[in-house]
Amino acid sequence: MKEETRNEMLEWIKSILYAVVIAIIIKTFIFNTTYVIGDSMYPTLHEGDRLFTNKLVYLVGEPKRGDIVILKAPDRPNVDYIKRVVAVENDEIKISDGKVYINGKVLDEYYLKDGLYTHGDIDLKIPKGYVFVLGDNRKFGASKDSRVFGPVPVKSIKGKAVFRYYPFDNRFGSLYK
Repeated sequence: MKEETRNEMLEWIKSILYAVVIAIIIKTFIFNTTYVIGDSMYPTLHEGDRLFTNKLVYLVGEPKRGDIVILKAPDRPNVDYIKRVVAVENDEIKISDGKVYINGKVLDEYYLKDGLYTHGDIDLKIPKGYVFVLGDNRKFGASKDSRVFGPVPVKSIKGKAVFRYYPFDNRFGSLYK
């Protein structure tokens, strides 16, 4: 009986170790969690929201307009920002009279509050390997984004926010239309 108990304990220990190793691999290479601090992405995201982010998506593809991304802050080491991609490489972006234009057409920003004015005066072409990101909260000074620090390198993007898992209210679930 003693030998049988010992073998069962070893099996439990192995199972737990396997589970821990798999969890570490998943967190390191596939998915991560993000905690929202601040209101730069309001009304889409609120302070305290918790999100799952996909870390693999940009290893096999490129960011697309509308993606909500987690990126290394270009102006603050060891800080991450969460922003929305509004323009990708080779896009011509213009911010004028409170509106965002991509390649000469007004960008449909269904995720913004009605009547929100986008501050800034931008007119540039996005270089290869870069994206232009904005917070959804366009009130003056509410979001540090590409209007402040310019286009960001795609390689600085850590992942795509895909799912809000907390709080459990009417905003729970997918972040996309």
